[in-house]
Formats: sequence, C-alpha cells, structure tokens
Amino acid sequence: MLRQLKEPFQYQRPDKAAEAPASEQAAGKGKKKPRAQNASQTLRQMWSYLIGYKGKLFAVMVMILLSSGFSLLGPYLAGTAVDHFLVNRDSGFVVFLIGMAVVYALHSITMWLQSIWMITISQKTVYRMRVQLFEHLHRLPIPYFSKRQHGELMSRVTNDIENVSSSLNSSVIQVFSSVLLLIGTVSVMLSLSPLLTLLTFLVIPLMLLGMKWITKQTGRLFKAQQRNLGDLNGYIEETLSGQRIVKAFSQEETVITAFKERNERILVSGFWAQTISGFIPKLMNALNNLSFAIIAGIGAVFVLNDAITVGVIVIFAEYSRQFTRPLNDLANQWNTMLSAIAGAERVFDVLSEEEERTDEANASELNEVKGHVVFDHVTFAYEGRSATIKDVSFNLAPGETVALVGPTGAGKTTLIQLLCRFYDPSSGSIRIDGQDTKEIKRENLRSHMAFVLQDPFLFEGTISDNIRYGKLDATDAEVEQAARLANAHSFIVRMKNGYHAILKSDGSGISQGQKQLLAIARAILANPSILVLDEATSSIDTVTEIKIQEALQRLMQGRTSFVIAHRLNTIQQADQIVVLRDGAIIEKGSHAELLQQKGFYSSLVGGHLQSS
Repeated sequence: MLRQLKEPFQYQRPDKAAEAPASEQAAGKGKKKPRAQNASQTLRQMWSYLIGYKGKLFAVMVMILLSSGFSLLGPYLAGTAVDHFLVNRDSGFVVFLIGMAVVYALHSITMWLQSIWMITISQKTVYRMRVQLFEHLHRLPIPYFSKRQHGELMSRVTNDIENVSSSLNSSVIQVFSSVLLLIGTVSVMLSLSPLLTLLTFLVIPLMLLGMKWITKQTGRLFKAQQRNLGDLNGYIEETLSGQRIVKAFSQEETVITAFKERNERILVSGFWAQTISGFIPKLMNALNNLSFAIIAGIGAVFVLNDAITVGVIVIFAEYSRQFTRPLNDLANQWNTMLSAIAGAERVFDVLSEEEERTDEANASELNEVKGHVVFDHVTFAYEGRSATIKDVSFNLAPGETVALVGPTGAGKTTLIQLLCRFYDPSSGSIRIDGQDTKEIKRENLRSHMAFVLQDPFLFEGTISDNIRYGKLDATDAEVEQAARLANAHSFIVRMKNGYHAILKSDGSGISQGQKQLLAIARAILANPSILVLDEATSSIDTVTEIKIQEALQRLMQGRTSFVIAHRLNTIQQADQIVVLRDGAIIEKGSHAELLQQKGFYSSLVGGHLQSS
C-alpha cells in the first residue's frame, strides 16, 4: 500500500475486459451510436443535451456577463475613491458609497439569477440523461447484462450521472465567468499601465506549465477512480445478493479481503487525484503573492516618479488578485470537469452500445396464437464461437408439451432464448402457427409467452402488484382467481395484510416455494399461448412441489409448453421429449418410447434424473 502511494504514476489500470463493448459480446446487432473516446467528443455529446435550453443558456450568459462587469467595476471604483477622496479630498463621498453599494448589490443579484437558472438547466439535463440511459438499458440485448455486473451498471446510472450534475451546476458558470473576468481584467490593466500589466504576466508561463502537468496526471487518475468505484459497486451488489452462499461456505473473510483490495484501488487513485489536484490552489497562491510583490515594488517606484497614481496601484493590486483568482477557479473547476467527463464517458459508453436488433420492416403481429411451434433445421452460434445449436428440428402441435432434456451445456436454455428472439438462428427457422419468428415483432411475440423460472424474481411491492405484473389492468378478483389456481391463495391470506402485504426486493421474507407459486399465479394471469418452464420445481420440498405441480398442470392445460426439468415426474408427462447433447438432438420421443430404445435418455433416467 505504501509503495503504491509512493509510486502513483505506476498505477495499473484494471483489466479492460469488463469494459469490452457489448458489440463484441452480444449476438444481436442494432443501430450503432458513436462511442465517447476522448474529452472533446464527450463535451460535444454533452452539448447535444444542453442545446435544447438555448434560451435559458443565453440568459445565463447575459447574467454572467453582467456579474463579471460588476465584479470588474468594484475594484476600479475603489481605486478611484483612493485618488479622489483620500488623496485629493474631493466631495461626494456619500453618493460614491451609495453607488458602490448598488454595484455590489447588482453583482449579487446577477450571481444569484445565473446560479438558479443554471441549476434548472443542469437538473433537467441530467434528468434527460438518466431517463435516456435507463430506457437504453431496457433496449439492450439480454447477453449484454450477462457480461456486466449489475452494480457496475447501477454506478453509471447514479454516481457517474451525479458527477455530471455537480459539474454542470457549478463548473459551467465558473468557467465562463472566469474567462470573462480574465479578458476584462487584462483589458482594464492594459488601459491603466501596459508595463505593470506585462510585469504581472511574468507569472503566467509558470501557471500554465504547472497546471498542464497537474491536469495531465489527475485526468487519468479521476478516470481510474470512477472505474474502480463502478467495480466496487458491482462487487458489493454481487456479495450482498449472494449472502446466503457466502455464509453457507464460510467465505466471509474471503469476500472482505476482496472488498478491501477493491477499496484500496479507490484509495490509491482517489488519494493521488485529490492530492495532485490540491497542488493547484497552492501553486496559484504562491504565484499570486509573487505577482502582488512585483506590482507593489515596481508600482511604488512609478508613484514616486509620478508615472501613476496611488489609486492605480490599488486597482492593480486588486486586479492582480482578481487575475489569478479566475485562473485558480479554472484550474479547480477543470479537475471537477475531469471527474464529470470521466463519468460522462462511462454513461456515453453504455449509450453507444448496440440496442437489440430492431424488427424487420415487414414484421407483423400475431393476434391469436394457437401454439403450433416448429424448429426447422435450426443452427445457432454465439458471435466468435462455434455452433451451440446444431441442426435442431422438432414439431410441437398446439397444446402439447415438450420436455428438453440433456446435460448442462447441451443447449436447452439457448433453444428457449431463440424461441423468444433474444437471439435469431444463424440458419434454419422457428415458426409459430406457420409464421417465421423473424417476421414477428419481438414485443408482440413475447406478449404471447409466459415464463416460470428456477429462481422466480419478485419486485418490491405488494403481493397483488407482483401477480398483476402479468396483466397490469387486471382486477383484484382476477388477481385472486389466478392465485387460487396457482395454490397461492391459502398462504397469501395467512399473511398480515394478505394481498396487500409488502414484499421486499426479490421477495425476501417468503419461502422459495411461495415465490414460485406467486410466479405461477403471475403466468396464469398473463394467460399466455406458449409457456416456458425452466427448472420450475428445482430445489423445492416435496409438499410444496405437489402444490406447484398441481398449479403447473392447470397452467399448462391447453397451452403449448416447453419444459426444462431434472425431475422425472415433470418430464414423463410430456407429449414429447427432446434429448440434447452438445447442441444436437440425439433422441426424440415419448417417455415410454425412449425407455424402450435403452439409449442416452434411459441412462439419464437410471442415473441422473431425480425421481420424487
């Protein structure tokens, strides 16, 4: 740790594999957006959001111009007061004070207005960015999420956009105000004394060299800090979600050690980013004092030789500080902007990912689905990999059930993903009621399907809301009827508040079997034509399994069903069993027919399939 702190510039970036574009990993191809690769491109993309508020931005610029003018006028009036009221003893001092008060009051008002208006613009901008990012995440293909930690993606929606918000709130005003102050200050200084102005500028090269070196180092460190923060968030989300597994295998110390390692990366990058950026105000203060000393010393000589007045020295002394202050502000805001740019790059990196392939121009919708499903010589390979599904063909009549059986990695889940059009076949076709799924709109296709998975997911909310997720406009009576058919009604009414009981995230507080019953109720309410059951009775106790099996039988009745299961009593009821190995069908038939063949399925029944 100490060695790392002593050698900040040897800090190694984390493996970039986690940042690989989804276009290199996902099979789907959609519209490609430009990827943010540098600060200038990121700023151009940010401007595309801000340009929608041109009117308010113009008003902010006007206020910045006015406030800068008032800021410049104050020191000038102070120097004038020295010459007129202290040296020459002129009258009208009270009127002058009132004028000064008005100037500083107007300065405060314009500062307040520009701040309020800029906050409005920035909040609306990041609101649009956050909405667009969230919407885009829901348009990305499923494979993208399997390659990313959920916590890392959450960090982009929250932390990174918040960095952008903070920068827009303050940095935009500060940058423009500082630039205007610099221009105005230099103009007034040159008009008063070109020679003193040039002497003041002697410190500028030192400032620029120091700022260039500092910002070069902090830029990459701020990027590393944001990246490391995303990695830490992803790890926290992962370990908290898997707490039962962590404790079951007594891996608390292991995950704590891994957390410390990730936390240390943030410490190192954050320490050096903040430490090096902290040199800027110290450098500016030192150079500011040097500039003040030059003006005081040489200005005194000029006064003694009647080249300038005392008031001019006062003005120059104040302007010299006002000259370095915007430079200091620019340097400080530059570090804030570097952090914001790093966050914005990570946001635009997600926004540049290819969305799920759009529907074909001739894609249509299915109004009624009978459920006749045909896999016709389907072959599929993930991008850059060998074929996962190899020449698969089978025919499923309306209302029939097919059980997909085979060892892990045989291709069962991939077939379901092809059916749902998470991917499209590399060759061959999948037809529903005679229509190729490629010619059906994805959203419409999936609206005719329902899923009951091994790990049912429940959202935070009431039990009623979770069941109603299958049909958002369902009445309370329809929700209750679905729960009764799913054998869930009895345990629901025993809970406090019944159907209005609040479930926490992912349904914590109820058993795995109860979650599964609610998932079945949700599927029943959706009233699908095609049903997918993926290990729906896995890891369930015998009593609960009986309830689930009864509910599933009601759910499957009259519906075309795809079943992936390891329990014999689930499989043997299927009208058709398709046995897969290495992505190819090796056996096909009913339970009795396959047992008679005494082949691979028969050996699975004898040794691997679970009987209840």
